[in-house]
Amino acid sequence: MNPMTFTAPSRMLALSLALTAALPAFAGADDELIAARDAFRGNKLGQLASLAGGMPSNYPLKDYPAYWLALKSLDGDDDGPAQTFLNRVNEGLMPERLRNEWLKKLAARENWSRFAAEWKKLPPEGRDDESTCYGQLFELNQGKAPTDLDRFLESRPAPEGCNRLIEDAARRGVLKRDWLWQRARLLLAGNYLTQARQLAAGTGLPLDNAALSKPANANLATPGGQEAAVYDIVIKGKANINNGLSKLLEHEPALSKERAGFAWGQLALLSARKQQSAQALQWFDKADADQLTAEQWEWWARSALRLEQWTQLDKIIRSMPATVAAKPAWRYWRGRSLQQLGRPNEATPLFSQASIGHNYYALLSLEELGNSLSTPANKSGPAKDDIKQMSEEPAIKRSLALLDLAERYAKPEFRADAQREWRWAMRNRSDIELLAAAEVGRRASFYDMAIYSAERTKEEHDYSLRYLTPYRDVTQRYAKQLDIDDAWVYGLIRQESRFITMARSGVGASGLMQLMPATAKWVAKKIGLGQYAVNDIETNVQLGTWYLRYVLDSLSSNEVMATAAYNAGPGRARAWQTDRTLDGTIYAETIPFTETRDYVQKVMANAAYYSSTFGHANISLKNRMGVVPAR
Repeated sequence: MNPMTFTAPSRMLALSLALTAALPAFAGADDELIAARDAFRGNKLGQLASLAGGMPSNYPLKDYPAYWLALKSLDGDDDGPAQTFLNRVNEGLMPERLRNEWLKKLAARENWSRFAAEWKKLPPEGRDDESTCYGQLFELNQGKAPTDLDRFLESRPAPEGCNRLIEDAARRGVLKRDWLWQRARLLLAGNYLTQARQLAAGTGLPLDNAALSKPANANLATPGGQEAAVYDIVIKGKANINNGLSKLLEHEPALSKERAGFAWGQLALLSARKQQSAQALQWFDKADADQLTAEQWEWWARSALRLEQWTQLDKIIRSMPATVAAKPAWRYWRGRSLQQLGRPNEATPLFSQASIGHNYYALLSLEELGNSLSTPANKSGPAKDDIKQMSEEPAIKRSLALLDLAERYAKPEFRADAQREWRWAMRNRSDIELLAAAEVGRRASFYDMAIYSAERTKEEHDYSLRYLTPYRDVTQRYAKQLDIDDAWVYGLIRQESRFITMARSGVGASGLMQLMPATAKWVAKKIGLGQYAVNDIETNVQLGTWYLRYVLDSLSSNEVMATAAYNAGPGRARAWQTDRTLDGTIYAETIPFTETRDYVQKVMANAAYYSSTFGHANISLKNRMGVVPAR
């Protein structure tokens, strides 16, 4: 299949034609649906109930008002509308989400008999975090102990149902005191004081609340006082790492081995994220390895990698918990370390394991095995009947109807619903079904969901769907004018917006190339563009490619640094350089911001695929990553 190229007007025409062909005209019902959404948001249950009863029976979105009414009624402890809805609507996203919410209410009321009946009807893949915890709590009450509670040993809060599970597991002896202290410690390290105090109150931990408020008054002869001191060390370290170190050295003789080891691990993480790698390695050696989170293990490895201490890197990865060491990233980097240590035969199996898939590490591993990237056509692909059948799936119809509403009424909240419906529809699909869905999405200009479907295939692949190229006439024109690689530009757009023209980030970035308002204004002034609309496709690409060229010129013509700069700013991209040349893959791996690190790796992998698709010179991803010059 060849990707289609759309200009802005033709894209809207294509979407309109696709939806008109697929859906009857329901203008009045659309208006009522929007009114129902407003009533839902405004908590107007009477109006919502009236609208829920008047939807045309053949309207694809007819169930949404009743679904919203059921959700609102649950908030008032009225189960009737939920029961009625679930008796009438058996399958789909709406009953699944509603049942999750109802289960939480039933568990909170301890109506376990009804909970058991409804829990059986919710498929495992449809259970959210909190309903899963309530399900485990129900099973615990039946005598079945949960086996995966270590997932809560992170510096993050948990939903109320999970807190109840932890407390009950502690009361029944499933969770030991050391585990509970570690959980409390991690919550305090994340500055989640309220949850740490709730955990202590619910499980009998003698946490010293007064000392947490005034750590200087902590009694280090007590467990609660020591925890308050560790909390003070970590919080001070976040503000100024030297102050945290001073406080740790002051208190270490009075702290238990476990608490001192935890504090060293926290300061080591802070140091590693500041790219103070030598110091981080020293402090990780003092840490209690049994209390390290996955994030800490990974930053311990990155600290060794940043310094290219290959023996140390190999040792760290071998010491990681199996679930962390098995990630493609650490299989790849252990393979690289073994190569550097002159043990290529041991590296080969690791690269083979990491090369499965189409991600950044898979491409790099494939290249280490001596294979080049190719983008073959799919084996057979979906037939016309496959595509037609997928377009008639109820969830797909709902998704496209919601997309139409979002476009025609400029209401992005309906687009988010369309995405949720689409994702639900893709569960447990065969490769042919996924490719058929991707083609349906492409034809409707639902590019992000077309990519979502195409990316999920396991054996049959269609790279023209996985790496779509809409708006190519516009993008190629500006890339050529500015002498930048159009494959790189497409790799960036794919990661930034998935070709959603109305995309708007939480911080206000807009359009295909996700331009911040201040950046768009600055670039427009630079190029003499007076009046402009940042969401206009051509304008957005014009401004975005100019800015990309600007950061590329400002950063030694290095694409990896320019990609990092596009996401996090040129100042940060420069700050992440070191005093010696650095392999681009090492520079990218040790970027302190998780979002930017992931962004750079995905953009560069995307660019490699687009380059192959466009028939450009065969540049390996490793060569594309290149070398980052010294600061």
